[in-house]
Amino acid sequence: MDTMTLHRDAAGRPARPAHATAPTQAGPAAPTTPNRIQRLWRGPAGDPVWARPALLGLLLATALFYLYDLTANGYANSFYSAAVQAGSDSWKAFFYGSSDAGNSITVDKPPASLWVMALSVRVLGLSSFSILLPEVLMGVATVGVVHATVKRHFGAAAGLIGGAVMALTPVAVLMFRFNNPDALLVLLMALGAWATMRSIEQGSARWFAVVGVFIGLGFLTKALQVLLVVPAFGLAYLLFANTTLRRRITGALIGVASMVLSAGWWVAIVELVPASLRPYIGGSQDNSFLSVTFGYNGLGRISGDETGSVGGGNGWGTTGLGRMFSSSIGGQISWLIPSALILLAVGVYLRGRAPRTDARRAAYLVWGGWLLVTMVTFSLMAGIFHEYYTVALAPSIAALVGMGAAEAWERRHSAVGSIALAAATAAAATWSFILLSRSDWQSWLRITVLVLGLASALLLLAITQLHRRFVPVVVAGALVAALAGPAAYSVQTVGTAHTGSIVTAGPTVAGGRGGGMPGGGPGGAGGTRTGGGMGGLLDATTPNTEVVSALSADAGSYRWVAAAIGSQNAAGIQLGTRLPVMAIGGFNGSDPSPTLAQFQQYVADGDIHYLLASGSGGGPGGMGGGMGGSGTGSQISQWVAANYTQVTIGGTTFYDLTQPLASGSGSADTSTTTQTT
Repeated sequence: MDTMTLHRDAAGRPARPAHATAPTQAGPAAPTTPNRIQRLWRGPAGDPVWARPALLGLLLATALFYLYDLTANGYANSFYSAAVQAGSDSWKAFFYGSSDAGNSITVDKPPASLWVMALSVRVLGLSSFSILLPEVLMGVATVGVVHATVKRHFGAAAGLIGGAVMALTPVAVLMFRFNNPDALLVLLMALGAWATMRSIEQGSARWFAVVGVFIGLGFLTKALQVLLVVPAFGLAYLLFANTTLRRRITGALIGVASMVLSAGWWVAIVELVPASLRPYIGGSQDNSFLSVTFGYNGLGRISGDETGSVGGGNGWGTTGLGRMFSSSIGGQISWLIPSALILLAVGVYLRGRAPRTDARRAAYLVWGGWLLVTMVTFSLMAGIFHEYYTVALAPSIAALVGMGAAEAWERRHSAVGSIALAAATAAAATWSFILLSRSDWQSWLRITVLVLGLASALLLLAITQLHRRFVPVVVAGALVAALAGPAAYSVQTVGTAHTGSIVTAGPTVAGGRGGGMPGGGPGGAGGTRTGGGMGGLLDATTPNTEVVSALSADAGSYRWVAAAIGSQNAAGIQLGTRLPVMAIGGFNGSDPSPTLAQFQQYVADGDIHYLLASGSGGGPGGMGGGMGGSGTGSQISQWVAANYTQVTIGGTTFYDLTQPLASGSGSADTSTTTQTT
């Protein structure tokens, strides 16, 4: 038999013989690498030719934008950077999220975000860049997740719009260049939405278990805040998943179990390990993670009853449904909220008669529920609230704008579609004009955005009557009008250094905060302020060379080279020396850790070298106050002042805990010595 007849195709049928002049032996296989590269560049076969290059361009542009002058933010929030430094030195500190490698106390949040940054520091070494690089990557990933989730059911253009809105939201730009837990939290919530849509599409309990994993990891990032998206995710799955009701209920229970297991393993370890074998749980008054979760970081944020807080009431702004549009918050997040709400309402209306399992309607519930529940909660919570919390709204706004715009564009030949496009554009332009009018910054932009937006809105009403050459111009005008304001704020944010515990995006506005907190310094080695004092409640400073030299001398003989009241005071010294510093009382100085008796025992055992004098910090000093907190800083300060020698190092006052006062010498004020190096 001719050997050519032995060749068969994929279905098992004889292959058609090659031309008689063709060689019978196959040549070498063609290389597959170019094809893979082409597929990476081209994307799925069904996509428009521009879709994948546009996505790659968006992700690259986002990365470059977020990376620009990144180290100008220095150590950003030194409270978390000190914990990252500790976790890079001690695996025990890494696991618990301790503020220092001596494991005296933890930060007041779960440690997942610290884990990511500490691993980066272990690989790249301690620097501003190694701490903030993971945040940038989380931002780029979030843009990609929003794009992918929206594109799956609404098309490539919708995904691109959603991704661009996400990338240019001012508060998102701020937090994806900062080291607070919010960056990882937002990424995990976006991944939860992506997995929810997959579980609904496939009717899959396995995919909903994945949702539970992302929510559980979100809990280990910022505790109960992640639960704000659970009602939307759970309800969408129960109503719209492509399977029977019984399996939907079973899948929902599996998702809950997955969530509990994903978060509960760490919580169980922390609660079961004896207190003597682990650090004190920061933010609590009873050394319990559950207590701080449901109190200070939980229901206390809603009611305002937060034992150990730095303040409350009107100090966090006026509550009410208009809070997201207020002077201090509006420019952070609200640019496209009116448009998102319009497009959400229109999208739900247009999907009204769709089958139960319609994926687009499910998407409106997933993202719309996320937006509404989170926005209402933020608006009404009476406890601690910072402007940057609103980054949790960014993915939902971005997705709704992309989805709704695509849905309305598909229906542009109908009155509903064209009116929706025009209304969303006009709302974005008008609200941008109002937000931009709250500041004198770039005053020319406000009228430009308004005129361009209203003109584009009018033309969108007659979009089907325009010559097709003008349609792209009108669409581009609408997009520019909608995004110019937040993009300008984002550019200003990238060009401004941000450090400290409270930061905001964009320029200063009337009635609100703006720009960065004072003290942005050079990035490479850290970049917090330098000077004689050692910081305060909301920001830290880098100690001068005299202080670093004195505290580093014989540092191996001590568990902590120094102690200071309040975490920021301690963080500045720790980041400057890269040695453990005890934060008495935790972040606010109001946690009862350590007790006076414990501190006295540490001193007797030779574990602590110096105590930063209360007057040398700009923060809580020796009071250890807070709202009903029982911090022991005042007792410790008084005991140390009465019993140990006061020294001045490089302009900063410490007490040397290895040099007790001579018996009967009186108060420290009459026995002060000065040490210089």
